[in-house]
Amino acid sequence: MQENDQDDFKRELGLFDGTMLVVGSMIGSGIFIVSSDMVRQVGSAGWLIAMWVLTGVITVVAAVSYGELSSMFPKAGGQYVYIKEAYGKLIGFLYGWSFFAVIQTGTIAAVGVAFAKFAAYLFPPVSDTNILYELGDFKLNAAQLVSIFTIILLSYVNSRGVKNSKILQTVLTVIKILSLAGLIVFGFMAAKAEVWDANWVDAWGSKSLDVATGTWMPISGMVLISAISAALVGSIFSSVAWEGVTFIAGEIKNPKRNVGLSLFLGTLIVCCIYVLANLMYLAVVPLQDIATAPADRVGVVASQNIFGSIGTLIIAVMIMISTFACNNGLIMAGARVYYTMAKDGVFFKKAAELNKAAVPAWALWAQCFWASALCLTGKYGDLLDFVVIIVLIFYILTILGIFILRRKMPDAERPYKAFGYPFLPGLYIIVASAICIALFFTKTSTSGWGVLIMLLGVPVYYLTRTKE
Repeated sequence: MQENDQDDFKRELGLFDGTMLVVGSMIGSGIFIVSSDMVRQVGSAGWLIAMWVLTGVITVVAAVSYGELSSMFPKAGGQYVYIKEAYGKLIGFLYGWSFFAVIQTGTIAAVGVAFAKFAAYLFPPVSDTNILYELGDFKLNAAQLVSIFTIILLSYVNSRGVKNSKILQTVLTVIKILSLAGLIVFGFMAAKAEVWDANWVDAWGSKSLDVATGTWMPISGMVLISAISAALVGSIFSSVAWEGVTFIAGEIKNPKRNVGLSLFLGTLIVCCIYVLANLMYLAVVPLQDIATAPADRVGVVASQNIFGSIGTLIIAVMIMISTFACNNGLIMAGARVYYTMAKDGVFFKKAAELNKAAVPAWALWAQCFWASALCLTGKYGDLLDFVVIIVLIFYILTILGIFILRRKMPDAERPYKAFGYPFLPGLYIIVASAICIALFFTKTSTSGWGVLIMLLGVPVYYLTRTKE
């Protein structure tokens, strides 16, 4: 039986834990930051909300589609297993390679950098302006050291057993949901009719902000499509990592039911919170101020408008809790993919070992090392562009895998079937493919590097695979 081939993994996570992992891994710092750039790109309240709703719809559709795959293969490794079963070992390896090189570690690094950014509000010496060491173009700043420290700390907590990380994840995620809900409620209570009305006067007037001159320029046609795809990077990045619960299916009770249900409930909760948070921003912050928020911290501007000067500290603490919980979920889930790959002979052998706490500790520390290295390389925005296009490519391949596996394995047990099949999964593939193509052509420098890193996995696979 597939369900019991997990060596010594302990099934200690229930439906609530799984849902909290989905929510905790999805909500990081993005919701407090990315709306600023989105408004600069498209310049109107209608377009801003439309993009968050579109992102929410395609995210929930993808998550419920994954439910069919998670019920077929209820074991550790999740998305890697689904891709391997649908396309074979090479494409499975390319996913795992991209996952280790860019997707998971790049996301962990970006979230770690965001944690450090907001920690600097409470303790200015840890800001990224505090340069500690310089060598040529390389600059080591205090924020990078803080982000690396949090990644090492969370890797250590996770290496001590899934129970510790489960408790930490659940407690921090509940605090995160309640504090975000509080911010939204207080925001609507402090809403100013004149701000709301002004923001919606020209709800669909698409325009782009020239940052240098501070002037808005009307956009349409291909320029609008380019702006929409650039803006969607933010909302999509804020809505990824929900598939993390599939990676730890080997530690979830009744995975055939609970993994799919966790995916649906978690993504629905987060997408509703995101849309409400953006409506709240529009109720308390003028559109111009959203677009020009210092360092894109629209959450800080909103919090200051709601709570006054103490608002900065309130939001800083919220984001620190949010990013800490987010990285805990990412670190916990990621190591299970490398474990499963190593079991298949396409990753370092040591990654296939569990420690005394029934956790793939070597895989955790390998992930920790590379994510820490990425913290030293890039800015938050560059890391976003790198990650998003590859994440989308593999989401598309995974959902296309549902169609392939229905042909390849027609008699396989499917306790749950993809909702709205074939229409909704097909719609996701079309929409996500259009976003990918637009991204590749509008952000070639960063997206192109992401795709190149993914393709570098092909020679690596043939050079490193073990003879069968």
